[in-house]
Amino acid sequence: MSNVNIKRAVENIRAGTSSYTPIVEVVVNAIQAIEAVGKEIDDGQVTITVRRSPQIETDGAAADIEGFLIRDNGVGFNEVNREAFDTLYTAHKLAEGGKGFGRFTCLKYYKDVKISSVYRKEPGYCQRKFRMGTETEIIVDEKVSRTEETQTGSVVELYPAKRSFPDKSLAAIARTLVEKLLPYFISKDKVCPRILLAEEDGSDSILLNDYLLSEQGSLIYEVSSAGGGFALPASQGEEEFHARVFKIYSPKTSRSKISLVAHRREVVSTSLHNYIPEFAEEFYDEITAGSGDERNFIVAVYVFGDYLDENVSIERGGFEFHRDNDLILGISQTEIEAAAAEYARAAVDTEVTERQARKVDRVKSYVKENAPWHAELLRDLDLSNVPYKPSNEEIEAFLHKQKYSREVKIKGEVRALLQSEGPEDLREKAAQLVSQISGSSKSELVHYVALRRSVLDLFERSLSLNADGTYSSEDVVHDIIFPTKTDSDATPFEDHNLWIVDERLNFAEYLTSDLPLDHGRSDRPDILAFDKRIGLRGANEPSNPVTVFEFKRPQRDDFVNPSSKEDPVQQIIRYVIQIKEGRYRTPRGREILVADNTPFYGYVICDLTPKVRRWVEDERDFKPMPDGMGYFNWHEKLNLYIEVLSWDKVLKDAVMRNRVFFHKLGIE
Repeated sequence: MSNVNIKRAVENIRAGTSSYTPIVEVVVNAIQAIEAVGKEIDDGQVTITVRRSPQIETDGAAADIEGFLIRDNGVGFNEVNREAFDTLYTAHKLAEGGKGFGRFTCLKYYKDVKISSVYRKEPGYCQRKFRMGTETEIIVDEKVSRTEETQTGSVVELYPAKRSFPDKSLAAIARTLVEKLLPYFISKDKVCPRILLAEEDGSDSILLNDYLLSEQGSLIYEVSSAGGGFALPASQGEEEFHARVFKIYSPKTSRSKISLVAHRREVVSTSLHNYIPEFAEEFYDEITAGSGDERNFIVAVYVFGDYLDENVSIERGGFEFHRDNDLILGISQTEIEAAAAEYARAAVDTEVTERQARKVDRVKSYVKENAPWHAELLRDLDLSNVPYKPSNEEIEAFLHKQKYSREVKIKGEVRALLQSEGPEDLREKAAQLVSQISGSSKSELVHYVALRRSVLDLFERSLSLNADGTYSSEDVVHDIIFPTKTDSDATPFEDHNLWIVDERLNFAEYLTSDLPLDHGRSDRPDILAFDKRIGLRGANEPSNPVTVFEFKRPQRDDFVNPSSKEDPVQQIIRYVIQIKEGRYRTPRGREILVADNTPFYGYVICDLTPKVRRWVEDERDFKPMPDGMGYFNWHEKLNLYIEVLSWDKVLKDAVMRNRVFFHKLGIE
């Protein structure tokens, strides 16, 4: 009699199990029961019968699977096996790796588990029937009686399922079971019994053993030349592992894998492409040499070892050691898998090498055509971890990560070098580090210049006619230069493009764009810059200039009408007067310090239509610039210099200032 909180035990089953786990658990127990018969039986067989829903699918697809019936001709539930089944964490099958818990995974996926078994009990045979309890008793509704049958064995019924079974076709189920039970099929010490998967109505069946035949006809073929042993250092000394490599043809999945095995059972599997990206897709073999006919396959590496046997979890859904950096046992799952991945490479080395070469060409082409700023980084970079068939975004993400790692390394080396007391260290390493820093800086500069080229292309398009014959609004061109309704606290210098108008504005101490100067309903200059000259690096001081911008939409000229309230020159003058009167603080609460001689700059940027030119020359008395694309004037009383510039001039001057850089990069 048992007394176990079964519901709690089932609820505490950790992740790592699946709908296939109970089937594998019962089949393994059946194999062990057949092996326990010993020499008395040489025709052991396990039959897995699929029970489907009686409801017929209207589209002709296979009906849902509701459960399984698993039959074997093993030793049966004799008294010893019965007591072991009724004992939580029994040590009965400890030698075979039994944990005494696996049967509870059946209740995680199926509402009911029924067992019927015939076993030998002198002077004849007995039959034992029972259900697996769900409360405190592991065995319930037990009945034992004498029987006329003379063949030992057991039938385990898993029915009904608590959740939908992931596969419907017999072939898909067979393939998954073969891969999970493969260590039993390939065991060199014991012969695996026949394992048959069949429909309940007898309409179809698959002998799982047939998946492993000769190289030409098999669906699973061992590449014995690729397997081998390896050792890894653990806390208690070295641990030995052995890898066996298989080609699985016409696979259910297109992903090659690494499977870690404990006591002849697959415990966890991990996609091989996590370690070697070129395994992301399946491979192909000729069916017959020279025929041209091919069949697809994946590579599966099965890893065995005492370390795995000794540290498998009770649910067999994982291991007690950590996935990464195990500090207690000393060997992590990733270390084992990384070593095993190299054996997979040996099985398809030529194909992997060809795929890697194509990937390198793809990355180089991307850098040459789209990201020349990475050219320096690419020279000695290991590209083996770049995803197979990478997108532009994946390449850029990888290169950016490598660039950041390299910069962190260089900064660390520089820091260590500066802390070094030995002059010899400085002499030997300084030149090399300076070269590395220079290369990194060049990459940054190339990236920045290429970005400017793209911004200018976008800016030029914003000045052209739209498809509907209209021009872009002020907000469009405004946002390209500096985002509206924001300031430099939210938009640092690397995120705005004020260099289009004036390179000095990259170094302004504070910028505000289309925001009221007093946080209320006052005037809002398009852009106001409190400049801090790069040479002085000063703070908010009266000697530093203040710059104000006003933007007008391309081809707009109604602001020059006498009735207009948007006279941009008058707006700039009004802003300057209000600032000089000390009426405002910066949005950070700082007083705007000005003096009588504080320089002010004003820029009106608009299209110089004939109407605007007459207004600027006749009414505002501005002087034309030599190129005819702008005007200037000096407001002596306010110490204010104002320019009225055309959008074309802003674009032309920006391109001219950057042309030599574009030329050097070949991106004119």
